[in-house]
Amino acid sequence: MIYFDTSFLTPVMLDEPASVSVRGLIAGLRSHPLSISLWTKLEFASALAKSVRSGRLGEAQSRLARTRFESTIGAGFQILAPLPQDFELAWTYVENRQTGLRGGDALHLAIAANHNASAIYSLDKTFLKAGAILGLPVQTA
Repeated sequence: MIYFDTSFLTPVMLDEPASVSVRGLIAGLRSHPLSISLWTKLEFASALAKSVRSGRLGEAQSRLARTRFESTIGAGFQILAPLPQDFELAWTYVENRQTGLRGGDALHLAIAANHNASAIYSLDKTFLKAGAILGLPVQTA
């Protein structure tokens, strides 16, 4: 199972510098089980709302991005619900001060780890560094 954090999926939904490479990588992985968590959905919605509030994104662009998100996820992604043991593991990840993790990214990593992800994709440098420190199979585009 391959897990994607929010930072990795955002360029699929919005045009960003990493969009072409991320879209291509995901297309190439379609033969593998792909997953996100419910936390990813909430984090993506929050990012859209923040972008609209700040004026970086219009309402129409936000609706289009949400439609792209739902369509992309609906095309074969498993959506994992965080469980109590995910929060407990995230707690230990945050307590490891070397990781520099905040709660949300620690939860992504814990969900992926507890579901035995063979790869965890992110574009976030702190996330990638923390995953490497924790011995997790983190990767980027």
